[in-house]
Amino acid sequence: MARPLRFVPPGAVIEVTLRTVHGRLLLRPGRRLNDLIVGVLGRAQRKYGMRIHALAVLSNHAHLLLSPDTPQQLARFMEYVAGNVAREVGRLHDWREKLWSRRYRSIVVSHEEDAQVGRLAYILGQGVKEGLVERPQHWPGVHCAQALLTGAELEGTWFDRAAEYEARRRGAAITYADFATSERVVFSPLPCWAMLEAEDYRERIAAIVRRVVEEGRDERAGRPVLGKRAILTQDPHNRPLHIDRSPAPAVHAASREIRVMLRAAYWRFADAFREAAQRLRRGEHLVRFPAGAFPPPMPCPVPTG
Repeated sequence: MARPLRFVPPGAVIEVTLRTVHGRLLLRPGRRLNDLIVGVLGRAQRKYGMRIHALAVLSNHAHLLLSPDTPQQLARFMEYVAGNVAREVGRLHDWREKLWSRRYRSIVVSHEEDAQVGRLAYILGQGVKEGLVERPQHWPGVHCAQALLTGAELEGTWFDRAAEYEARRRGAAITYADFATSERVVFSPLPCWAMLEAEDYRERIAAIVRRVVEEGRDERAGRPVLGKRAILTQDPHNRPLHIDRSPAPAVHAASREIRVMLRAAYWRFADAFREAAQRLRRGEHLVRFPAGAFPPPMPCPVPTG
């Protein structure tokens, strides 16, 4: 099945998911990896001006709730995050193959309050709904729960690998701190709650967390959680016995009417893109693609004679 075109309507909230190859536990939490992942995210946010509402990085997948201004901004931000996290994981866990199973999946979240809050609750529930920890703030990896509950920021370290390489090539005596920079991930409120005072926003986050914890207890029905110690001692090269392969929804919307409207907007966008792409393949160079599209590369001229 062909992957969908990247579609970011103006002002949309986007849920992004990244999954490791084979579902391997290569993102397993650890003090060093947590620090580097937050450093990469903070550097990418500062570099591209991305608004981040929530994020959670589990051992084999990551979720982010973002508000990009354009599809290009989202693509550059995610390329930077995915590429740099992959390189850091490869160094840390001696993994020489690719890290991600495929390109990130982005899904439009409608402007409806129920839809946006629902996706925020889903990300806050990461680690709890899987039966790994009792509360989301107990997850030993990178998670937004504690930061959103307190209004704090996540702080990590960006390590300039290019500068380190050049210094080593020159034979300079270096230390880790020579190329380490502190970076922060700053969270923005959901658009549907943007008018709330900071204290009110944190109270609503706390209410969501309480609901997540209660639902997790009900789901486990008395079974214990896996726990922090077991999570931290898992082999990052391992893969789970079962991986949920249910198809992702096309959009996240609270009502059928909005869901149909967003789907129709996507198909109009896709039709316009394919029509423009066909004209480009026929040799027309003055082709206008729909706003926000990523045009395919120009056809290569065939030499004659």
